[in-house]
This record gives sequence, C-alpha cells and structure tokens, in this order.
Amino acid sequence: MSDARIKAGIWVQAVLRLGQADGRYGVVIRKGDVDAGGVLVVLRGSSGIMVLTQIRDGMGEPAWLRGTGETPVEEASADAYIAKQISYDSDLWVIEFEAPDYLPPFAAKII
Repeated sequence: MSDARIKAGIWVQAVLRLGQADGRYGVVIRKGDVDAGGVLVVLRGSSGIMVLTQIRDGMGEPAWLRGTGETPVEEASADAYIAKQISYDSDLWVIEFEAPDYLPPFAAKII
C-alpha cells in the first residue's frame, strides 16, 4: 500500500502561505505538474543561495537534501543545478523563499 500524498500544486500553495505568515516571502519560479510534480526549494539569504530537493531517507520517509551543498552558492551555480534537475524531470516545481537562516518556512527533515 502506498502513502497518501497531497497534490503538488496544493502543497506549494500551502507552503507559500506558511512562508508569508512567517515573514519568509516566497514565489513560484516555475510551475510543475499540479498533481504529482516534485519540488525544488530555493532559499535566498545574504551570503548566497541554497537549493533543497525532495528525497526519501533510509527509512523511506520524506526528507530534503541540500542539492547545492552545505554552504550557500552563487546564483549562477544555483541556476545551473536547477536547470540540470529540470532536464531530468520536466514536472518539477521551483519555489523560492527569503530565508536569512537558510531554513524553509515548513517543517522539514534536512539531510
């Protein structure tokens, strides 16, 4: 039996509202498949950008990976990472948040 999943478009709208409520304003950079698209989360802080990508941990639970590495990168590096991921999966959503502490505005296990 598979886990019940929320549609990607609904999840994106919900986290944008969470971000707004927390003062971490977000925008949709790229719309993906509204039903089953994956999501990349761009976190923009004062020293650069981090991109989080959805994964499953060792127990099969949802988690997020710092796709661009442990430290913030320049915009060009983040853009290259995003473009590469979209070339693998054209259904991806890309959303961006103001995040001075490089944490998303939603509960997330970050690996």
